[in-house]
Amino acid sequence: MNSDLWSTRPSSQSDQARAERLRGILNHWGHAYYVLDKPEVSDAEYDRLFRELQQLERDFPDLLAPDSPTQRVGGAVLTGFKPVRHSVPMLSIRTVTDTQATGAIGFDQEIRKKLGKPSHQPDQEPLENSDEVEYVAELKFDGLALSLRYLDGVLLQAATRGDGETGEDVTENARKIAEIPLRLIGRHPSMLQVRGEVYLRHDKLAAINRRQREQGMPEFVNPRNTAAGTIRQLDSSIVGERQLSFFAYSLAEIPARENGEPMFDTHWQALEALRNWGFVVCSYARRARGAGELVRFHEQIARERGSLPFDIDGVVYKVNRFDLQKQLGFRSREPHWAVAHKFAPEEQPTVVLDIDIQVGRTGKLTPVAKLEPIQVGGVTVSNATAHNDDETRCKDVRIGDTVIVRRAGDVIPEIVRVDLEKRPLDVALPFDLCARLSGQCPICRSAIVREEGEVDYRCTGGLFCGAQRKQAILHYAQRRALDIDKLGERLVDQLVERGVVRVLSDVYRLGLRAQAERLNLPMEEMFARVTCEEQRELALGVLKDLDRMAALSARNVLDAIENSKQTTLPRFLFGLGIRHVGEATAKELARHFGQLDAIMDAPVEQLLKVSDIGPIVAQSVRIFFEQAHNREVVAQLRACGVHWDEGAPAPSARLALAGRTLVLTGALPTLSRDQAKDLIEAAGGKVAGSVSRKTSFVVAGAEAGSKLDKAREIGIPVLDEAGLKELLDGRS
Repeated sequence: MNSDLWSTRPSSQSDQARAERLRGILNHWGHAYYVLDKPEVSDAEYDRLFRELQQLERDFPDLLAPDSPTQRVGGAVLTGFKPVRHSVPMLSIRTVTDTQATGAIGFDQEIRKKLGKPSHQPDQEPLENSDEVEYVAELKFDGLALSLRYLDGVLLQAATRGDGETGEDVTENARKIAEIPLRLIGRHPSMLQVRGEVYLRHDKLAAINRRQREQGMPEFVNPRNTAAGTIRQLDSSIVGERQLSFFAYSLAEIPARENGEPMFDTHWQALEALRNWGFVVCSYARRARGAGELVRFHEQIARERGSLPFDIDGVVYKVNRFDLQKQLGFRSREPHWAVAHKFAPEEQPTVVLDIDIQVGRTGKLTPVAKLEPIQVGGVTVSNATAHNDDETRCKDVRIGDTVIVRRAGDVIPEIVRVDLEKRPLDVALPFDLCARLSGQCPICRSAIVREEGEVDYRCTGGLFCGAQRKQAILHYAQRRALDIDKLGERLVDQLVERGVVRVLSDVYRLGLRAQAERLNLPMEEMFARVTCEEQRELALGVLKDLDRMAALSARNVLDAIENSKQTTLPRFLFGLGIRHVGEATAKELARHFGQLDAIMDAPVEQLLKVSDIGPIVAQSVRIFFEQAHNREVVAQLRACGVHWDEGAPAPSARLALAGRTLVLTGALPTLSRDQAKDLIEAAGGKVAGSVSRKTSFVVAGAEAGSKLDKAREIGIPVLDEAGLKELLDGRS
């Protein structure tokens, strides 16, 4: 488009027409720059028209349109992401475990067999061209899948894959990605669903990490996680700053022509149409006939992989013709007609400088080898996991050894084996995690244990251990525990990292720790000195000093914390995060003993008398309450006002649903999913997430899904809400 088109507007043209013309020109220039990589005007000229459009939209807000290029900059802070149910599920693709040429050959043979074609090996005489199956071979991008809906050519909605059935609405963030068209070009269907991948280029990640270093902030580890985390940012302006990219790779549904016939016969035609509508389609995609061309594509991409400007973790083969795809069908919600073919993981030798032990968010202790830095798969690796003590011993990894390192799944570096021929004479003794730590957690000095049948050592510090602090708080605050709904991950991160919350009870005493340290007073004395009003003012001051925390939000957080003080014994027990103690076990413990002190003091023999509690759970409960610091945290929470009703142990009479397992599906008329679950568990039953032959009943409501189909298929009794209530009352 000629760059002087904008200057020929008649002086009588309306502001609305002017804005529409500016949008068209700027979107055209943007497509030329981002999609075609052929800039048509200078940055200054683009910016001049862009500023004019911005001014028009500021002066006349009714001119703002969803396809305006101004929507790619700035951005509001969202309160959350709404769920989006995909009208066409976003299915996963099967991955072949054979990373060699035989992986592609095997896939072709499967397809030929299903289509009734004769078996054929690539090293045999070539088949007639018409007898080979035609595929489309593409790259398998290492990013985040996205579904885009267009209405009359304008981007209407963008959603993440989620579980395949339901994702999250990230439309505002998708608008910030320059390679996602806000308005399609050319002739296009009125309704369109496009599937593709959001990803982050290597050079963009390097620029982001430079800014992180300059600001004294931690760097991002890899492009995939950074892209996934960015697209779920509540502040959409961050998405624009990080400059994500997008490849379109398929249509969710094939549009129909006016006569009702499909608009395209092949996947390749659909890719060409996506290009014509303004999408970026990866230039490496190509048609391939037969297994031989699939093998050559796999080998070529494996050679060129290291020079690509973005990450991939394999290639994808798809049968090209849509009628053959329909004939081949699906298996377990995976298409028969497509497969992902990964590459053999890269391996490199390096030297073990030391072996550290990391404590995970759940208390798991993991040996981590400190390595001489080495490039593996284009990434500098200086640490590698040995997974657990047994594996470290089995592989006999020692400080000073030369080891072979692999990026497992192209993400987590791991030690594959030791090169014993290069082991120096003065190498260290075999590694022993427990002996190295003298039986204590390196963070909090609590005892470490390895349960019977487990391969991992774990810290027993639980609520006390600094490495587990964030996880402990988030678990305690979750909806099924103390239900502090305003205490989310971002807020907890700030509270812990700034030292505001060091133990769980600090949640109820925000601001007191800093005040106590300023006055050089013990926390308990400080707590006794301040009134409730003074405590709230201190807490408000702390919260308002945090990022993105206004006065109203701070008050809402404090109200949620205050409301959580009135709870139930099962919720409190579950919230403590005792290993192996889930909601159902917490309810059984509360029902059996009636009082927390009785549970805390119960020996293993008494714990084993509780319904459905075996030796592992009983021992876990006993170990938790034997730790003095865990009992101290419980005492502090009680001192902060956390309370619940207690009573006598429940009678041993048989409950209505004792020994029965139920599955919930769909929406019930009057009961929420949580309410129904509580009623079932109160009656001694269990609620499972999937249907099996061990299921006693399936309770189905409106829009029940595949669980109802599975129940009918294997003959499991199905109840509605009324039937459930009859069952609970013992009338059925």
